[in-house]
Amino acid sequence: MLTKKQRDILMLIIHHVENTGIAPSFEELCHAAGLKSKSGIHRVMSALEERGYIARLHNRARAVDILRHPDGAAYTRLNLTDNISNLPDVADASSTPNTQLQRMETEYPVVDIPLLGKIAAGTPIAAISDASHSIQVPEHMLGRGEYFALTIEGDSMIEAGIMDGDTVLIEKGDTAQNGDIVVAFLDEDDEATLKRLRRKSHSIALEPANSRYETRIFGPDQVKIQGTLKALIRQY
Repeated sequence: MLTKKQRDILMLIIHHVENTGIAPSFEELCHAAGLKSKSGIHRVMSALEERGYIARLHNRARAVDILRHPDGAAYTRLNLTDNISNLPDVADASSTPNTQLQRMETEYPVVDIPLLGKIAAGTPIAAISDASHSIQVPEHMLGRGEYFALTIEGDSMIEAGIMDGDTVLIEKGDTAQNGDIVVAFLDEDDEATLKRLRRKSHSIALEPANSRYETRIFGPDQVKIQGTLKALIRQY
């Protein structure tokens, strides 16, 4: 559960990212929230990160990934034309903080997504199984592709904000961009894992987001991409 100040700051960050494509600076957040000191923003940002609502790349300006909406739903970025007028305006100095911090109250339809079991974010575990359960996901979180869900087991992607027990939503597909987080099926092990994809010359690197784990290198014919990470759901 977020405090009112934490919720307000998170909504300001979401709005700024939707409008500009980048996270606001601490100075911009101070101005929009009507605060005089950046130390208060620092405390709120740390609290949001600890609670899994944002992820920060430290020592880099504006490096903030939004992970969840204030209501706990996994964050999916809106198109810049989608309902922007309903969000608080970080850059509008003429409006009051109370006006800026109004919340969207929109109900979204849900869709059933097959839950295919567990996947490793650590040492690879058993390959993806057939669907035996499904979960309901707000339709606005998904694009037009075909999706499936998996439960994360392991901690090798924690620095990307993906925790043990999270449910990830994967868009099916056998191709991915360099740097995407993918479901990779390893032919030689008959196993699947969730890692960041890097293509290097004639090889494929599957990178963890945890310094305790090593990057694994494979030949191009040893890895089959089964989908790309699009969102995650976390329960408390």
